Amino acid sequence: MLPTPSTSHVDVNLVYEPAEDSFLFLDTLSSVAESSFLKERFGHDPQRRKRDVQSPSPLIVEVGVGSGVILGFLTAHARQILGRNDVLSVGVDVSRPACQASTDTVHLACQAASNGSPESGRFFTSLNADLTSVIRPGTVDVLICNPPYVPTAEVPHTLDIRTQAAKISNNGDEQNPNAEEANLISLSYAGGTDGMEVTNRLLEQLPTALDSKRGVAYILLCNQNRPDEVVQRIRQWGADWTVYVVGRSGKQGGWEKLQILRICRGGQPAS
Repeated sequence: MLPTPSTSHVDVNLVYEPAEDSFLFLDTLSSVAESSFLKERFGHDPQRRKRDVQSPSPLIVEVGVGSGVILGFLTAHARQILGRNDVLSVGVDVSRPACQASTDTVHLACQAASNGSPESGRFFTSLNADLTSVIRPGTVDVLICNPPYVPTAEVPHTLDIRTQAAKISNNGDEQNPNAEEANLISLSYAGGTDGMEVTNRLLEQLPTALDSKRGVAYILLCNQNRPDEVVQRIRQWGADWTVYVVGRSGKQGGWEKLQILRICRGGQPAS
């Protein structure tokens, strides 16, 4: 079993704490079936040196990187999971505290995994931005997203949160100096109608964001997101697109039963 990155430095009052959904991602990505899929799609084959030269380094992007535990895990164990360590990883989050926390998490995870040997990939940074807005189209090889999936009356907007924080600050409320950041944590779970408002926006961006030949996305859903309808919608994108459930939570936590979809052009079913 590959070690889980430490997040002991993360302020869970400001940044989403790793939970069952996070650990489901770790188990899924490191499973024999999914690791085999990723190695076949991206890995070096020592018996075919020409392929090594022709296969560019994969770009891994986690949208909504949060604490960085998932991106740190995948980057630190790149050789074991993808079959190569010449990967570049980037995090994206609308929360500035999450960007800082994830940067620390991934750096620490890579340092711990390397231990004198080049097993981990290379982490670039975590960008303070919305979804894939700052990513060059067609460049993402592996996109990961544990989105805000809880059904809520509305999705909070960063502009509204920052405006509210400014008003609090102007009113001289020094007891809550991190008002903006404290409210930003709601962005990590509040998914709006059916818990799908953010996920729907991301799905619309996937065909443009992913590399046209080998790009693959892993997105988590819960039961109230109506995952069967999501799968059918993706299958309507065209015959070259495939979508499979590659991870499921083993526990029924009320209504919050989880699954991870693998979405890509081509690709075989999950084992």
